[in-house]
This record gives sequence, structure tokens and C-alpha cells, in this order.
Amino acid sequence: MSNVTYRYIKQNKDIQTYINHADAALSSIGYTEHSNAHVEKAAESAYYILSTLGYPERICELAQIAAYMHDIGNVINRVDHAQSGAIMAFRLLDKMGMPAEEIALIISAIGNHDEHTATPVNPIAAAVILADKTDVRRSRVRAVNGKDFDNSFLAKDIHDRVNYAVEKSSIYFTNDNSVLVLDLTIDLRISPVMEYFEIFLSRMILCRRAAQALNIKFELIINNSKIL
Repeated sequence: MSNVTYRYIKQNKDIQTYINHADAALSSIGYTEHSNAHVEKAAESAYYILSTLGYPERICELAQIAAYMHDIGNVINRVDHAQSGAIMAFRLLDKMGMPAEEIALIISAIGNHDEHTATPVNPIAAAVILADKTDVRRSRVRAVNGKDFDNSFLAKDIHDRVNYAVEKSSIYFTNDNSVLVLDLTIDLRISPVMEYFEIFLSRMILCRRAAQALNIKFELIINNSKIL
């Protein structure tokens, strides 16, 4: 086991630079927030999932690291950013002296988090998928020129509309830890449930596959109704 901890990764200036520039690149093409708020939440959720299921502490921490670094490939291009990010992560972690066995788990998870190419190839990858795809919240929608949104702006973009409609979002396990639940409260005046599925169905199907890889189930609840 190496001394490369999640705390050390968070404090690494090079990694922080890539996260910041990746988010700036996505902002320039109109994507939702992928900054520290997203990657830190993903890291927290990935750790929560595996620790709740009883995985060893180091595996849980590797999931944190993978989730924190999972979007750095966006600094190169949104297309194939999972694979670009995995290559970047390999170079960074190898330079830090992390053992190959740990690097392999992390880069597999990063390279398999995008819904177009993802497969939950190991528990860390499954946790990162679930942590990433369940981060749906109003604060991920970027303000325009520093101003608040109005209905005319939201009407133009379904992704912004769906995220902005989410008033409350949480993930939790059922009492027996057999089901991971994504529980959303959505303002239906902003976006109907059907719009959520229009853009997130493939992600929710991937979450179900990731949950199965961890021998659990995945459920989606919207406005107190079980949807998936």
C-alpha cells in the first residue's frame, strides 16, 4: 500500500489545475458544473457506497481518489474524456509512486465512468459510476453572465432545465443495505419527469448495472414515487 492518500490528492496543485481547466473547458461549451463541488461530492458518495457495503478501508479510499480525478480528461476534450483522464491519472499517480496494483484499479474506474463506454469492471468502477451519475442538483446549472435564470433561458436547454428543477437530491441505502436509492424532489413546473428520463435514462440503466456488480439493487424515487 502506498502513502498516496485522498487528502494528498486533494492538495495536489497539478491535479487541482487540471480539474479547474477541465471545468472551464466544459463551461465554454455550455456544460453543467464539473468543478470541485462535483468531484468532491462524487468522492464522498463513492466512499459512502463501498464503506457501507463493508469493503476494506483502502479500497474505499481508492474509490475516493478515482472519483475525485474522474473528470480531468475534459481538459483535453469532452469526447473520450474518460479514456483521456485515465491516461492522465496513470502518469500523475505513477509519478507519485503509487503501486501499479492500485493505479490499475483507479484508471480502470476512470476509464469506465462515461455512460457511452462504461462497464463496472471492478467495485471501484461501480462506485464511481453510481457516485457520478447520481449527482443531480440545481447548483450544477451555471448562471449566465452572473445573473439568475429566468423561464425564458431555461426553456432553451433541457439539461439545464432538468437539473434546475431538482430541489432536493440524496442517495441512501435501505435498512438492510441491499438497495441504493437516488431520491429526488423535482419542481414539475420547471421540468416534467419525462424530460428527466429523456436525458438520464442511459445513466440510470448504467447505475442499475453498476449496482448489480456490487450485488445490490438501484432504485430511483421522484417526488415520493418509485420510478426505477
